[in-house]
Amino acid sequence: MSTMVIDGKPASARSGATVEIHDPATGELVDKVPQAGVEETRQAIDAAHAAFRGWADTVPQKRAQILMKGAALARQHLDEVATLLTREQGKPLRDSKIEAERFVENIEYYAMLSASGAIRGKHVQLSVPGAFGLVVRRPLGVVGAIIPWNFPLTLLANKIAPALAVGNTVVAKPASTTPLSTIRLVELMNEGGLPPGVLNVVVGPGAVVGQELIKNPKVRKIGFTGETQTGKQVMAEAASDLKHVTLELGGSDPAIVCDDADLEQASKAIAIGRFFNAGQACLAVKRVYVFESVADQLIEKLAARAKKLKVAPGSDAASQMGPMHTAGGREGIEAQLKDALDRGARLVAGGKRLSGAPYDGGFFFEPTIVTDVPWEARVWREETFGPLLPIARVKDLDEAFERANDSEFGLGSSIFTRDLKRAQLGIDRLDAGYTWVNTIQVAYDELPFGGTKHSGFGKEHGVEVLDFYTEQKSAVVAGV
Repeated sequence: MSTMVIDGKPASARSGATVEIHDPATGELVDKVPQAGVEETRQAIDAAHAAFRGWADTVPQKRAQILMKGAALARQHLDEVATLLTREQGKPLRDSKIEAERFVENIEYYAMLSASGAIRGKHVQLSVPGAFGLVVRRPLGVVGAIIPWNFPLTLLANKIAPALAVGNTVVAKPASTTPLSTIRLVELMNEGGLPPGVLNVVVGPGAVVGQELIKNPKVRKIGFTGETQTGKQVMAEAASDLKHVTLELGGSDPAIVCDDADLEQASKAIAIGRFFNAGQACLAVKRVYVFESVADQLIEKLAARAKKLKVAPGSDAASQMGPMHTAGGREGIEAQLKDALDRGARLVAGGKRLSGAPYDGGFFFEPTIVTDVPWEARVWREETFGPLLPIARVKDLDEAFERANDSEFGLGSSIFTRDLKRAQLGIDRLDAGYTWVNTIQVAYDELPFGGTKHSGFGKEHGVEVLDFYTEQKSAVVAGV
């Protein structure tokens, strides 16, 4: 049985309670982990709090060396970690390997930033003689990292890499359905030389573990990725203790396809953006608005790609899309699809559960595309967290922007055009924290990532993320 990691050591739950981890492709029991309560969560927070001063006082170059050593050790175990991720989350093994490697790359990126002196303050000339001002950056303290199940390793790294690089300590809470790969990576990072207490992991329900992280005064920052409604609750509750928060929340990313677009390129990027990870991504193409003159061609290409995708258990080397993670998630997609079809939408690909061997034990659903969807349908208003894509015809760019921005979400967006002016208009007018032009939706370490409107608060990635894991302090120096 896997264990939690508190103060650099394996940890169990005093109550003896455990969480069962099941394979979404088969329903088989993969492992059990201890289920933390308030006591174990406080132990982890106390360990991180005790370790903070020593880690913060460690010179950045030394912190970077330790992080790089941990990353190197994790890299040696990528196949092991990827196998765990596929078994607990369901995604194809190929995608799990990519995600495990992205974890390592993210740790390396921020370790190198720390070592390079990228965390800088300022010298300020004051208006009085014999004195000068400094603006210095200081780590915040203990960070609570609350991670969802869809990309547990990528989203873990997004938080712990910058947090640790600048001198914070961390208590990570993975989703209770996907803790195994996270626990293994935390073990490896500790084996790589992190001092005890610097990086801890506890597993348990949000109502217990998450609440303690949010309410405990020793935790000074919460990094959260998850549903918008939950994020709002996190922000409201963290406000009572004036905690720093970063929220990466839901999305309903629009893609606009103009009449001059490369339709082959557009269909490939949209299909990957929609059906990667069985469509279970905050940052994913979830609505398409295509100019009427090329709509039939694009729909045909997208339908062909959807039908061609190999849906199979993630352990199958040929799998291009695995099962959905839960029965409830699949039922949610089915309800949204039924709503669209009942309102008159036309089904052009997919639309049903997969049955027979090897599908009966898991939560499989076909890659699905619908067109002619009325504007009042749920798929336009809600986040579709699964392999369901609605496509609408629009007459021009103005209508495309109007429809694309008619959403409470504002995470990502895409536009496909050969016209530089149209591309610039998309960048300027799409209400989203990220816009891709003629390419697949990939978030880069070098660029800040975060949503607008109900899609989040704060930034991850880029050097800009350091603003959210440090605080600025002013100092006046005189008489020296």
